Amino acid sequence: MKTIDEYMALPYRLEIVPDPDEGGYVAAYPDLKGCLSAGNTIEEAVANAMDAKREWLTAAMEDGYPIPEPIGEEEYSGQFKLRIPKSLHRQLALQSKKEGISMNQYCLYLLSQNNALRL
Repeated sequence: MKTIDEYMALPYRLEIVPDPDEGGYVAAYPDLKGCLSAGNTIEEAVANAMDAKREWLTAAMEDGYPIPEPIGEEEYSGQFKLRIPKSLHRQLALQSKKEGISMNQYCLYLLSQNNALRL
């Protein structure tokens, strides 16, 4: 059996979506049923999600609940290049700076938000 630290190191997918009712963001690990958290900012939601994941894994181990492995991410690197118009690049850079996050984080947020709307 793996340790908590070994499970924490596994690449579980984290989904972050805006919470239209309460404000802020909801963060969830789809592979870990019921493991979710929230935060006022994306960074806070991520930090809270990490704490929630550790608590979820600890409780599962203590209760003898089976802990699923992350679903088949090995065939995807999580990276891709994207060519976009300079004007869109500028808009994304300015908006991410306004939000106080990297452009990479902001684009991930936009992609996650759009994907969540389609589910």
